[in-house]
Amino acid sequence: MFSTTPKQVIFYEKIGCSGNARQKALLREYGVSFEVRSLLDTPWDVPTLESFFHGLTPQEMLNPFAPQLKEGTFTLEDYTKESLIEKMVSEPILIRRPLLQIGDVKLCGFDIPRLNLLLHVKMPTPQNINACLSSDACSNA
Repeated sequence: MFSTTPKQVIFYEKIGCSGNARQKALLREYGVSFEVRSLLDTPWDVPTLESFFHGLTPQEMLNPFAPQLKEGTFTLEDYTKESLIEKMVSEPILIRRPLLQIGDVKLCGFDIPRLNLLLHVKMPTPQNINACLSSDACSNA
């Protein structure tokens, strides 16, 4: 039997991120309610973070707009998947946002086709939904 009970959705964001604000607005527009948590203030550990990255490559886990990448002080090739997760525990700004927990399913990034399936909605994919725009008023990516 199909359950119509909405799944609990947790949205881990960087507070003040304009990209995350656009993503939350899209979810609200399609009737998805969620709890917001700070990605940077959550006390992460390796097993918990690892559960969001199942099947992803280190490139897919990494925030491409992290200050360390822009400054050239971080080189992805220096890390294995495991060592990158360890680094992310201490520097969560490196984590691709948002992290989403939908019931028992954990996702890294705002994958609209997958979200549509999990949430039983039909959101479109706006052009800049996953972008960090130069016009955005974010600081420290």
